[in-house]
Amino acid sequence: MNPSRRLVSRLGMLGLLPALGTARAQGTFPSRTLRIVPFGTAGGPIDALARAYAEKLQKRWGQSVIVDPKPGASGIIAADFVAKQPPDGHTVLFTLPLTHVNNAILQPRLPYHPVNDFTPLSMLATGGPMLVARANAPYQNLREFISFAKAQKTLTYGTWGNGSTAHLFGELLQRQTGANLVHVPYKAEATAHSDLFGEQLDFAWANPASARTHTQAGKMKVLGITGTRRVSIMPQVATFAEQGLTGFDIDSWIGLYAPARLPEAIAEAWVSALLEITRMPDISARLTAFGFEPWGSTPAEFMTRYRADYPRIAELIKAAGVTAE
Repeated sequence: MNPSRRLVSRLGMLGLLPALGTARAQGTFPSRTLRIVPFGTAGGPIDALARAYAEKLQKRWGQSVIVDPKPGASGIIAADFVAKQPPDGHTVLFTLPLTHVNNAILQPRLPYHPVNDFTPLSMLATGGPMLVARANAPYQNLREFISFAKAQKTLTYGTWGNGSTAHLFGELLQRQTGANLVHVPYKAEATAHSDLFGEQLDFAWANPASARTHTQAGKMKVLGITGTRRVSIMPQVATFAEQGLTGFDIDSWIGLYAPARLPEAIAEAWVSALLEITRMPDISARLTAFGFEPWGSTPAEFMTRYRADYPRIAELIKAAGVTAE
């Protein structure tokens, strides 16, 4: 079933279509400006997608929706901020697994609890990062890269944070190949890419959208994509599994959370809106353009995926040998 039909089916089965009208009829939500807090810096891919959803929500609910990115600390700042907001539905977190899975495994003293302090709303899409290098790098695929890396004393690579999926995959690649790969964390993917082009890094990780942009500009080449599938915007890029490497078949995702103890009617209003917005052709196209597969889950499906991902990422962290910073 294609994403649009799947979302329509979920809306109908769950009876969520009337929820928004009910919540508005009550006159309790939304009653003022809403705030979406994306993990990452302004101008990044998650910020851009958050703004696309904000525009649709503003038209739908007739209230201003601001996007308020809070970068840094591997998403901990953003997640902690949202966790401590009133549970009235006016502030939500737009995030990746890092804040709720990776950090929970790596950081024993998080200022928030990834389950108890949040209400899951919807997993909007799934995808995975790509391994990239400068366009003039002397290798064309993972096999050639690994041979090159083994012959070097040290290679440095950039990601968007300690404990991120890209970081874990980088460490796993080091363990599997025996190459000496040194991780350099950044607050933003774009900054890492600037240093890559400036030859301050040897390689990096990228989301498919930025990888395609830089590849088309002749500045970057893509060696492989993690996760379970190729992506439609760069179908020529083979997965790590297709190139003979195991353990990299874990998909990332984009999801929305509200603070814990969100009233059911408000949660239903959010879920109904998110499912319908995700199936809109222009939003689906935006998600696809960023290398994600539009999904649009219910809260129960979101938690099912969370519980399935947690042990797999914990296993990846162990295999990669990553510890808390």
